[in-house]
Amino acid sequence: MKEIEKKLSGEISRLTNTTFKFDDRVKEGWFSAVYFLKTKEIAKRFKPNAEVTMQFFQKSHAVLCGTDEAIALLHTFSDHPENLEIFSLKDGDKISPFETVLTIKGNYQDFGYLEGMIDGILARRTSVATNVYNVTKAAALSGVQKPVIFMGDRDDHFTQQAGDGYAAFIGGATAQATHAMNEWWGKQGMGTMPHALIQLFDGDIVAATEAYHDTFPNDELISLVDYNNDVITDSLKVARVFGEKLKGVRVDTSRTMIDKYFLRNQHILGTFDPRGVNAELIFALRKALDEEGYSHVKIVVSGGFSEKRIEEFEKNGVPVDVYGVGGSLLKINIGFTGDNVLIDGHDEAKAGRKYRPNPRLEKVESRK
Repeated sequence: MKEIEKKLSGEISRLTNTTFKFDDRVKEGWFSAVYFLKTKEIAKRFKPNAEVTMQFFQKSHAVLCGTDEAIALLHTFSDHPENLEIFSLKDGDKISPFETVLTIKGNYQDFGYLEGMIDGILARRTSVATNVYNVTKAAALSGVQKPVIFMGDRDDHFTQQAGDGYAAFIGGATAQATHAMNEWWGKQGMGTMPHALIQLFDGDIVAATEAYHDTFPNDELISLVDYNNDVITDSLKVARVFGEKLKGVRVDTSRTMIDKYFLRNQHILGTFDPRGVNAELIFALRKALDEEGYSHVKIVVSGGFSEKRIEEFEKNGVPVDVYGVGGSLLKINIGFTGDNVLIDGHDEAKAGRKYRPNPRLEKVESRK
């Protein structure tokens, strides 16, 4: 956990093998495509001394992530890692289409079977980091950087949380929903209350908030206010009880629901989609809080937010202070390719591919 803190302070440049909890079956080829395993055996028999250079690239403008993990994989599971020559960009680097991000030189049988796993590591981590980067950029369109909370715990398998959380951190996420998401960078998860807590108090938002504050008095008090589908009424109820202690309210209205505010004010309907967390609801909530003297209460929104939706909110000046984003950040939309492009120092690649040297690459020293 301390290694990310050192990474950020500049004490070390990369995460090392001790950060990652690799499955020992990697060494057995359990996670490698069978044709790589067969090629490894053929190389050992017929071309044991052939030195190949493998390079990795992708086809988008992106924020690179996963290089430390891929390098640690090589150092942990390749045969004779001390003989490999590795050059790489760093996690967080901005990359261009077809730019080489990683090269590995050595005997094929020592590391070639890890090619697909490296592709997968880079694809997932870079996709998440890039998605988060684009969302945080959208959340700054108003001229003020709004915090983005990574809430992807329910959108993928729990075993992915540590790596996804790290990638989200690289992309610029302000906070993460679980402790596991923060594991690689030495922090803790953050969160306030779920709908389940309010349910335990029979839908009484004030009682639920009181119980939360009594149990966690040192937390910033942020109340979830959409349980009864009456965001403005319940926000004011909580604000009147807690005053300055209330730091924020979170709106998480389902996309299939229309808040009761609009049912009471049907004359404003007809020119916008009133479902879910919409701009008109947030404008009305901000106005109601301000009119009663609660301008200090921040508005947190969540529930189906994406880069496009945040852009729309920011361009229209919707008074959101914090965005909670989940599933849209986990779309794997960037694929990496590993190619053998040199053999024994001379060009040898499949048609359409070639060695692409990159002066930005840095040599990586072997580290256990």
